[in-house]
Amino acid sequence: MDLLRHLRYFLAVAEELHFGRAAARLHMSQPPLSQSIQRLERELGVRLFDRDARHVALTDAGRRILTEARGMLAGEDRLRALAGRFRDGEAGSLRAGVPPDLGGRAVAALLPAFRRRSPVELKLKEIGTAEQLRALADRSLDVGVLRFPFDVSWLSLGPVLTSPLGVLLPRDHPLTAAADVRLADLNGLALVLFPRVTAPALHDEVLTTCARHGYTPAEVHQAGNPEFALGLVLAGGAVALHDGVAPPVDAAWRPLRGNPLLWRTSAAWPRGGHTPAVAAFADAVTEVLTAQGMRHAEGTLPRYPRPAAEYLS
Repeated sequence: MDLLRHLRYFLAVAEELHFGRAAARLHMSQPPLSQSIQRLERELGVRLFDRDARHVALTDAGRRILTEARGMLAGEDRLRALAGRFRDGEAGSLRAGVPPDLGGRAVAALLPAFRRRSPVELKLKEIGTAEQLRALADRSLDVGVLRFPFDVSWLSLGPVLTSPLGVLLPRDHPLTAAADVRLADLNGLALVLFPRVTAPALHDEVLTTCARHGYTPAEVHQAGNPEFALGLVLAGGAVALHDGVAPPVDAAWRPLRGNPLLWRTSAAWPRGGHTPAVAAFADAVTEVLTAQGMRHAEGTLPRYPRPAAEYLS
């Protein structure tokens, strides 16, 4: 027996105290409505209405049961509304990944920027692009902030933002005397770079671009911790890439002449996974990163031709 459906019929008759009007309100004919009330009475084992040819009135039991019925039906409405909010991404939590080099200021600004846009709880995880792609593919992550290049064919993207990279140098290095630095000027110096495993395509793209502009690092040091990377720079003989947003005070930052290296960054999520919370996160990412000086990308973005299925292997 569909108890809630029969209770809705009972509520309509109890409020109208007229089977004809109740049937019209429910968009049904009167005989099935009468049969439903009779079935409910048999199921509950009590008479709900005193009725004759001219009058319909609630019994004592009917009046008490009416109060409970209203509570049950209101509870069902609340349950369906809550389920709908979860289904539409307006309740619950959003699992989001951010790259380790996003920076503390960006993370601190991202949380309130998202809260202004969505009531959903934001669960941030520091995770590199390659691992984010795997997590997005197996749906253990809802949305991420990714560094290009990567295969976009299975993803939806927020605005793609770019930031030219410069280099961190020891403060007493001769290259700090210039306003900017050419990549070729860095020959003889080691390069401190994020671990290749975190973003293989970007790692390779950086080294290829360096070689194309005349810089072959004496050695490539992989450093996931910004403090460790800074230590290698300050020790001498190495440089590190940095976008110039709040560079460490112990080192000197210089832009690269001609902007040969760029961070290209975007919020991304699996196609079909768009929700209001995902949209709010993408908007918050755009707000925070543009406030830090990133600009909207122009032209065609390179792709890393690797299908989504491979990130699950």
